[in-house]
Amino acid sequence: MIIKKFTMGMGDRFAHQGKAQLQAVINAQGAGLDIYPTWNKSFREHSIVKSQPQDLRAEADDAVAALGWDKAFYVDADHIGLKTVDSFITGSNFYTLDVADFVGETPNADDVDAFVAANQKYTGSLQIPGIATAFEVTEANLRQVAGKFLVAIKGAKDIYNHIVAAKGAEHFITEVSVDETDLPQTPIDLFLILSMIAAEGIPAQTIAPKFTGRFNKGVDYVGDLVQFEKEFDQDLYVIEFAIKEFGLPETLKLSVHSGSDKFSIYPIIKNLIAKHDAGLHVKTAGTTWLEEVIGLAEAGGDALTIAKEVYAGAYSRFDELTGPYATVIDIDKSALPTPEEVNGWDSDKYVNTLRHVQSHADYNQNFRQLIHVGFKVAAEMTDRYTDALKKNEAIIAKNVTANIWERHILQIFGS
Repeated sequence: MIIKKFTMGMGDRFAHQGKAQLQAVINAQGAGLDIYPTWNKSFREHSIVKSQPQDLRAEADDAVAALGWDKAFYVDADHIGLKTVDSFITGSNFYTLDVADFVGETPNADDVDAFVAANQKYTGSLQIPGIATAFEVTEANLRQVAGKFLVAIKGAKDIYNHIVAAKGAEHFITEVSVDETDLPQTPIDLFLILSMIAAEGIPAQTIAPKFTGRFNKGVDYVGDLVQFEKEFDQDLYVIEFAIKEFGLPETLKLSVHSGSDKFSIYPIIKNLIAKHDAGLHVKTAGTTWLEEVIGLAEAGGDALTIAKEVYAGAYSRFDELTGPYATVIDIDKSALPTPEEVNGWDSDKYVNTLRHVQSHADYNQNFRQLIHVGFKVAAEMTDRYTDALKKNEAIIAKNVTANIWERHILQIFGS
């Protein structure tokens, strides 16, 4: 299976917004932007909302049928490992191989020696075409990268082989994710990781490195924009070189995880993919859940009450809900309104506090991040929450479509 050049990953916690999400992609196609949808959901998210991977496939199939979409689409088993992949085999055709748990594990000494021998020719002054300054690479650099990533990439191969045995190599897209690490990868780190991927025979078509700066959930990028631009540009040159050097798929492209709402880097990404004529995958997830809550708040009445209860529940269970996301959120608890304050808000106040319009006086990124990780509270409402989604489908869909189309696709891929 060959991935399309531009793909938009879209998560949907409660599996009710597939049509609204696809409508954003249809809007893009109508505007001449050749974007393709990818529905993604992780094992952790399925576990929290008590859904099954096949439910995501059903949502995608329903949306495609309802809107008459006759082009390619993907269903991503997001951040899966060997222990969690089996339930995704039937419904998915895209697998994000998550090997974060193995990063930093000590590899076999013979494996390190073999890696060093295979890449010895890159030591010394390594000139990557397009990058003005050569990189100085030592054997110590090779051993350092092998020590950190070799076990992880061999783990990715185990997951890949397991999927191949179940459904055949030609029936899915492979992404390798190394974004959940402590430090961003340098261009040389990425080059050597791609060398490992090729040596293991993994036909990766997307690679998700850890970029410089913070990619907090549901809010804008935090970091040095100049440095991000430099690294993203260099990473694209590295991929171009690695494809030729290692025989990796020509469709190999960067994947930006936690990519929603990173408005300040979208112009940089847009300019660089145009400069390189490169493909791109952007993965979003919680931004659609936030638009659901915005839609409920906008609807008023009982729906607004549910939105307020979601916040109250998240506020009272702060440590429990933020803990699993500690590396990708940054909430100033002192800047959060109390549930009592929120209970006194009208629809406009709630919506404007949550909606990602940074210029609005009411916008509160701390409130937004807490709601982002608070979907477990809504899941525990069971039918009460999903019935509200059905009752207020039109107003929620309007928000979901506008968010993905206007704030994301158009900003990243638009002319």
